[in-house]
Amino acid sequence: MNIRHCILVSLLAVASLPTLAAERETLRLTTLADGNRGTKGPVDLAPPGPSQGDLFVFDQPLMNEQRQDIGTNSGYCLATQPGVYSQCQWTLTLKDGAFVVAGQEAEQGKSVVAVIGATGKYRGFYGQMSSQPNGDGTFTQILEVRRPR
Repeated sequence: MNIRHCILVSLLAVASLPTLAAERETLRLTTLADGNRGTKGPVDLAPPGPSQGDLFVFDQPLMNEQRQDIGTNSGYCLATQPGVYSQCQWTLTLKDGAFVVAGQEAEQGKSVVAVIGATGKYRGFYGQMSSQPNGDGTFTQILEVRRPR
């Protein structure tokens, strides 16, 4: 193998390596889940009152930062340590697709859960979502996701 052939092979190898910036599409989406509207309710198992295994089911409007309805926020939480946290899974449904999230949600303060799937325009996206109660019955949810190109 001569020097020109070695240089050509090396240049081709470097040129074929994709850069991370060109490889990924990223999206940061801020939504508000409106716990004041829609349907929600507990499924209280024995013993009466908050206990492990209780379920909370919800289907609420999803709003943009200007508080305009843009979809739904629907799912459930299973109490694993009552008063501290629950294991939750829910779907943020938008006009052009949906994100499914799941993980441990704290009863108070900020929680971070995984984006475990997406459909429609968002198919293939993965990442995480933070959820923070606002004190007015709404929750700020910030999706930070990316999709390989």
